[in-house]
Amino acid sequence: MNNDIMTVKEVAEYLKITEKTAYRLTAEGKIPGFKVGGAWRFRRTEIETWIENQSKKSSDSNGG
Repeated sequence: MNNDIMTVKEVAEYLKITEKTAYRLTAEGKIPGFKVGGAWRFRRTEIETWIENQSKKSSDSNGG
């Protein structure tokens, strides 16, 4: 089975944050996710891209 789709619990573990924080960030549109039957799901590739973009933002703001 393809592990490309992750649950809130899995994405929270992956990012080393609490599930509550994962729900909040997703609801605020800060983490890319989508709902399936009322439950949030995440594509691993989109989460990895999001992490890369966050790292770039962080290094760009420190480069000034």
